[in-house]
Amino acid sequence: MASHDKPIHVHHWLLIVHVMVSAMAVSISADTDADVLLQFTKHLQSSGNAFDNWNTSNPLCSWSGVICLNGSFHGLKLENKGLTGIIDIETLTKLSVLRSFSVMNNSFRGPIPEVKKLRGLRSLFLSHNEFAGELRDDVFKGMKYLKKVHLARNGFKGKVPKSLAGLSRIMELDLSDNQFEGKIPKFRVTNDWKVMNVSYNRFEGRIPASLSNADPSAFAGNIYLCGKPLGPCKSSSNKRTIIIAVIVSVAAILAIIVIFLFLRTRKSPTSKSKLSDQTKPTKAFGTNGKEDRPSVSSDDYVKYNRGTENGTLHLVKHDREKFELDELLRASAEVLGSGSFGSSYKAVLLGGPAMVVKRFRHMNNVGKDEFQKHMERLGKLSHPNLHPLIAFYYRKEEKLLVSDFVENGSLASHLHGKRAPGQAGLDWPTRLNIIKGVARGLAYLYKEFPNQTLPHGHLKSSNILLDHNFNPIITEYGLVPVINKDHAQQFMAVYKSPEFSQYDKITSKSDVWSLGILILELLTGKFPANYLKAGKRENSDLATWVNSVVREEWTGEVFDKDMKGTKNGEGEMLKLLKIGLCCCEASVERRWVWKAAVEKIEELKERESEEDYSSYASDWDVYSSRVMTEDEFSFSIVG
Repeated sequence: MASHDKPIHVHHWLLIVHVMVSAMAVSISADTDADVLLQFTKHLQSSGNAFDNWNTSNPLCSWSGVICLNGSFHGLKLENKGLTGIIDIETLTKLSVLRSFSVMNNSFRGPIPEVKKLRGLRSLFLSHNEFAGELRDDVFKGMKYLKKVHLARNGFKGKVPKSLAGLSRIMELDLSDNQFEGKIPKFRVTNDWKVMNVSYNRFEGRIPASLSNADPSAFAGNIYLCGKPLGPCKSSSNKRTIIIAVIVSVAAILAIIVIFLFLRTRKSPTSKSKLSDQTKPTKAFGTNGKEDRPSVSSDDYVKYNRGTENGTLHLVKHDREKFELDELLRASAEVLGSGSFGSSYKAVLLGGPAMVVKRFRHMNNVGKDEFQKHMERLGKLSHPNLHPLIAFYYRKEEKLLVSDFVENGSLASHLHGKRAPGQAGLDWPTRLNIIKGVARGLAYLYKEFPNQTLPHGHLKSSNILLDHNFNPIITEYGLVPVINKDHAQQFMAVYKSPEFSQYDKITSKSDVWSLGILILELLTGKFPANYLKAGKRENSDLATWVNSVVREEWTGEVFDKDMKGTKNGEGEMLKLLKIGLCCCEASVERRWVWKAAVEKIEELKERESEEDYSSYASDWDVYSSRVMTEDEFSFSIVG
C-alpha cells in the first residue's frame, strides 16, 4: 500500500505546480499586454477621452476598446474615437495575441500600416479613415489566418494587391468607396463568404465567374464592369457599332436643335440673349472630366438611359410644366459637386428653367412603394422657406431627386467661401432674416410631420440656400426615413448631436440641436468642425467653444468680425446667441423644444433701444437657466 503513496503524492504536486505556473504565465502575459498597449498609445492623439481608463490599476479587460474572450486579451476595437497619429505595428507585434484590430471611423492618414507583421490577425477593420495611396502586392503576405478585411471609404488606389486576392480564408471583404482600378481579381470564393463589396471604385472588364452570384449592388458605381450579375459584356465589333450609332444620333439631335433654335429666333426678337445662353459650352449630364471620385462619370447618361425601362420620372408638383426623363438627361448640364449622399448637377432644359438633379446612392432603407409614397408626401409640402421637390426617379441602386436651381448659392458659401476684394460679408439684418426664415420653415415641417422624430435630420448651413433677396430656402429635409441607417449615422447632421455620440440615441430635440449649431455658426462665422468627419465625434463642437468664451466674459469676441450693420443691435445679437446655446444644450432634458426656439426667434428685432438692452443684459442669467416645455407654448405657424 505504501508503495503506491509516493507516486500519487508526486503526481498531485506536479499537477499543482503546473496550475500555478499556468496562472503565473497568464498574469505575466496580462501585465505585459497592458504595458505594450500603453506604449502603443504614445503614438496616437485623441480629441476625446479615448484612453482615460487605460491604467494598470484597472483590469485589462475593462479598458475601453479592449476585446477579451474568456477573460483573456483578444483584440482592439478603437472605433469612433477621433484618433490620429501613427499606428505602431511594431509595438502591436509584442502582444501575446492579437486576433482582431479595428480603428474604423477615425482620422488616420497616409499609407496603410504594415499589417502583414501581425501574422495571427483574423479581422482587420480600417474603413472610414483617410488612408490613401497604392497597396503593395505583398501588403497581406503571410496573413494566412485573415478572414475579414474592411477598407471602405478611404483613398486607396491602384490595383488590388495579389496578396489580398490570394487569401484562402477570406469571408468578408469591403473595398467600397475607394479608387481601386483594373480588373477584379479571382478571389477564392467559398460558401462561407458573408460580405463582398467593391462598389464605387474604378474597376473595369468582366466580373470573375466566381463572383457572378453576388448581389449587383456589390459592383455599383463601377461603370466599366460587365458580366453577371450585371449586364453582358459587349464585343469590340458591337462597341464600334454603338459608337457609330451614338455619333449619328448626336448629329441628328444637334441638327434638330439648330433648326429649332433658328426658327425660334425668327419668331421672337428677344430670343437672341437666350440663344447665346443656350449655346454656351457646358458639360454633358454627368461629365466631370477627372473627378477624384468615380461617382460622377461621362457614362451616366448611358447608364440612366439604359435604366429607364426599370422606372419612370415621377412629377410630384403637378402645377409645373411636364417633362420626361430623356429630356432631363439630354439637357445641357454641369457638375455642382459630390457630397455625402452623392453627386449634384445643374441641368438646363431646352427653353426651360435650370434644375438641380441630385443623385442618391444610399437610399434603400424602404421599398419602392413606400419610397414613392414618401416622395409624393414631400412633394405636397408648400412653404416659402422650403425648397420644393419637383420630381423623382426610382431605381433600386440609385435615385434622382429634381428641384429648382437657386442662383445665389448656400448659406455656407456666403459665410465661409472666398469673397472678392472689397466684398462685404452678410450683415446682421440679413443674418437675422435668414434665421427667422429657417425657424419658420422648420416649424412648418414639425407641423406637417408631427409623428416623425426628425422632420429635417440634416439641417446645416450647406443645406440652406439663399434666393436673390437672401431669403433662406431649406433643402434636403425629410430624408431620414429613406436614407440607409448606417450611412445616415455617418453623415447626417443630427447624428453629430451629443445624445447620439454618447448614447447612440436621437430624439425629437435632435433637430433643435442642429438649429442651435446653425445659429452659432451664423453669429460667429465659424464652421462646425465636427461636421467634416464621418461617424460619431467625441471632440468639442462649436457650442463648447462659444460656452467657454461666454464663461470667460469675452462675449464680444464671439461674433463674426465680418458682420456689419450691428449698430444698436448688440442686445438682439446676444439674445440670439443665448437662443442658440439653449437649443444646442448638451442635456436633452434642458434643451429647448422647437416651439420655444421659434417663438423666441420671432421676437427678435434688428435694433433696440439702450433701455431694452440694459433690461435684457440684467436678466441674462434668468434667461439662460429657463427650461421651456411643450405645454408652456401655444404657437401658430408663421408663413
